[in-house]
Amino acid sequence: MFAVDAVSKSFDQIIQHKIDQKTKPVGALGELESLAKTIARVQYSANAETKKLTIKEPGLLVFAADHGIAQYGVSIAPSEVTSQMVANFANGGAAINVFCRQMGLNLEIIDAGVLKPLGLENVTEHRLGNGTSAIHLAPAMTLEHVKQGFEAADEVVERHALSGCNVLALGEMGIGNTSAAAAIMAALLELDVHKCVGRGTGVNDKSFELKKALVNEALKRHGSKIVSPVHALAYVGGYEIVQMTGAILAATQRKMLVLVDGFISSVAALVAVKLHPAARDYLIFTHASEEQGHQLLLEYLQAKPLLSLGLRLGEGTGAALAFPLVQAAVNFYNDMASFDGAGINNLA
Repeated sequence: MFAVDAVSKSFDQIIQHKIDQKTKPVGALGELESLAKTIARVQYSANAETKKLTIKEPGLLVFAADHGIAQYGVSIAPSEVTSQMVANFANGGAAINVFCRQMGLNLEIIDAGVLKPLGLENVTEHRLGNGTSAIHLAPAMTLEHVKQGFEAADEVVERHALSGCNVLALGEMGIGNTSAAAAIMAALLELDVHKCVGRGTGVNDKSFELKKALVNEALKRHGSKIVSPVHALAYVGGYEIVQMTGAILAATQRKMLVLVDGFISSVAALVAVKLHPAARDYLIFTHASEEQGHQLLLEYLQAKPLLSLGLRLGEGTGAALAFPLVQAAVNFYNDMASFDGAGINNLA
């Protein structure tokens, strides 16, 4: 249902010349220059008449859902905490609320399928079910659920696009979702489970071994049926991972920049890129998670995250914290003087 165009490289010489002519030694702003180039490529591709880079109505979407596998001891908290945290988001009390207020990000919370409907005024309901099935015992969901999740995500992104938004950040909440994400990663990259499963928010050794065993059992049960990225979502995924994947594809189809948070969001990005490789051109990876599989995943996606702060919270917190760097890249590209304009000899 999505069609994603690769960004044009035909403006690269113009973009690089503008960056190199700023009043600094070539390359002196390091990764900020690479970030500016990524943003410029996307925005020149969207509109060849672009004079200045822009950030308009930036949004951050947090998708929440529950996982059947969480009932089997793979997490430090029970599934009920997902709903409790969604209520906390709705009341403005979580880390992501604090950071979004600070950064000027328009926060939207989406219930993709927590255990019970919450009926909260500040939460968008796009529920695919009351949590997924336990993936080591049954498929997480049906292929129809994946389709419905993509459609729901497209509707959310369309609303933001109509408001003028051209930058979206993604986050998630779901007890047990690192298990699902690790299973998707192992299936799609054909990796050993032990390389993909991490400690999530900090399980002890016993729970860690159980987590690896259950994810391995899930892949043994379903592996031969996972014949596409969509099948990976259906057999071992999560409702929030489905809708994050859909949001990435919906946003990149509309030539929007997407800020990817940590491990779970990066797995959604992996699925999106597997489905539409051109989506990779629009993605900015914001931080390196403490989850052990994340480094391997970043290497596969050829991504160098902007931050490494030891975060393991989720919620989109890494994406929110990295947002000022995106603003800085846009601002230096637009407003920093050139050598000619400032009457300074070129330092090249």
